[in-house]
Amino acid sequence: MATVFFSYSHVDEGLRDRLEIALSALKRQGLIEAWHDRRLIAGDDFDRGVRGELERADVILLLVSPDFIASDYCYGVEMTRALERHERGEARVIPVILRACDWHPLPFGKLLAAPRDGKPVRSWPDLDEAFLDVAQKIRAALPKAEAARATAPSAAQPVPMAPQGARSSNLRLRKSFTEVDHDRFLDDSFEFLARFFENSLQELKARNEGIDTTFRRIDGNRFTAAVYRDGTAVSRGSIVRGGMFGRGISWSANDEAASNSCNEYLLVENDEQGLFLRAGGMPHIGRGNPEGKLTQEGAGEYLWELLMQPLQWR
Repeated sequence: MATVFFSYSHVDEGLRDRLEIALSALKRQGLIEAWHDRRLIAGDDFDRGVRGELERADVILLLVSPDFIASDYCYGVEMTRALERHERGEARVIPVILRACDWHPLPFGKLLAAPRDGKPVRSWPDLDEAFLDVAQKIRAALPKAEAARATAPSAAQPVPMAPQGARSSNLRLRKSFTEVDHDRFLDDSFEFLARFFENSLQELKARNEGIDTTFRRIDGNRFTAAVYRDGTAVSRGSIVRGGMFGRGISWSANDEAASNSCNEYLLVENDEQGLFLRAGGMPHIGRGNPEGKLTQEGAGEYLWELLMQPLQWR
């Protein structure tokens, strides 16, 4: 059984929890055991405990984000020692890019990262799909990690912190989300979509000759978009916070921004670990993962696709 060590910033704890859930199949098969600093208990020596487990680990996951890079402990202690062990063939280091950041020039930038192509987890339309990709890459790396452990010099295996009794790493509790949490996530998502559409329309116009676009912010709850080819409107759309389905986000294939009709809607939902958006209308049926948990980026790409369809089909 391989030991997997999570090196992460506590700012990213929610994403770390989701990744640990995604590794459940590997745990149930007896292929891995997971360790992170939340397994330490009151009275433990934090630094000694972390360093001991870092030396014992077969696979070290660097959960990379701006906060990870900014953390002196994550970057200066955990990452530095992890790469030393990787270079000596004692462990396998896998960077997992959680959020967009300038990681390529850093010492671990030469390593093949997960998810696929180093695309940040938060940039995937569906978090479950992103973490599935990460889990599959970790599974593929396990034989190499086992081989490294078998051939590593025994002297290179320091004695970890004295055990205080065996216990599970499954100490994760269900998180609860209030109505306030849902409303704030909805507000943040609407503002994200407004920025996403405005920037995307500007770039679409800049890149394509004969294309013109408009973005109109009507008020704090509504905005519209239109795309023209050679002066003729080809596609129109509007996004409304609220609308006929209540507390959600409505999409209409027109620029009227009315609240009494829509062609698609997104609702805020939550699971045990976080909040997400879910499509509830007809357009999502037949997509690759119609029941997906959409990130804000994923929702933006999905609704943008609806605006782009008339241009790309003609």
